[in-house]
Amino acid sequence: MRIFVTGGAGYIGSVTSQMLLDGGHDLVIFDNLERGHRAAVNSRARLVVGDLRERDELRRAVREAQPDAILHFAAYALVGESMADPMLYYRNNVIGGLNLIEAMLDANVRRIVFSSSCATYGQPERVPIDETTPQNPTNPYGHSKLVLEQILTWHAERKGLQPCFLRYFNACGAKGDLGEDHEPEAHLIPNLLRVALGQRAQAELYGNDYPTPDGTCIRDYVHVCDLADAHIRALVTNSTGAFNLGTGVGSSVCEVLAACRRITRHPIPAAILPRRPGDPPMLVASGDKARQVLGWVPAYSTLDRMVSDAWTWHQRHPHGY
Repeated sequence: MRIFVTGGAGYIGSVTSQMLLDGGHDLVIFDNLERGHRAAVNSRARLVVGDLRERDELRRAVREAQPDAILHFAAYALVGESMADPMLYYRNNVIGGLNLIEAMLDANVRRIVFSSSCATYGQPERVPIDETTPQNPTNPYGHSKLVLEQILTWHAERKGLQPCFLRYFNACGAKGDLGEDHEPEAHLIPNLLRVALGQRAQAELYGNDYPTPDGTCIRDYVHVCDLADAHIRALVTNSTGAFNLGTGVGSSVCEVLAACRRITRHPIPAAILPRRPGDPPMLVASGDKARQVLGWVPAYSTLDRMVSDAWTWHQRHPHGY
């Protein structure tokens, strides 16, 4: 297949792109390199430097690529940033998504696999979260993802698009020379590892008074290679609809901290700060539908494996790409 990958220079996009290339697919990567990295783009892919918010250049790129399908990773994805500047998220994630849909229709491309998020569920009514759980996002990031899901759903009904929504939980880990390098870094595991590398004096943990066994938030962590595998399965099976990508097993912030201390053999001092606005106490997925329809079974998503792979990458790339 020829696949047009938005955000293919980012964390999950770059790993998925490499695995697709290894499978013999032809890739065009569209990325503005604002938060992605040129060094993360495999030389076997064609990189087009462009921005989703630039409607005409996006249309031209999709028309020239003539892809069989779109993989849409490109988005801002920081909860705290979205709370501080909601408009930034709606302009990039929603308006950029609308521009992509227009470009698809213009080029007669129907198939899109959209990297959505568990943040669309907000504070869920039940755990583990399945795809029928009501979506009530508690931050603009999650809302921006939900809005684009809804827009794609209407275009499926009225214009014949074939969208697949992959609502994944907390991505982590690394694959070879491809790892997690954000600035600012808001994710727990890389921030803990920065302390172990001596780049920060201590870690900052947000809230220890949640209604969970140890008082810290619980999240469902998924290895980036398992997430990439799910995207590939969604493409090759022509699946549509929504799929949650999670292990069904949550780890608390304290448990992740303990794993990082164990793997790095570093004390990793940590300070407890107030809760961040918009953080639900527990987000754990039911991955039953993905297993049944996509045949997706996480192969790398044990906590120690994810931390170990991330630690190996950060040791080799202490200052990122």
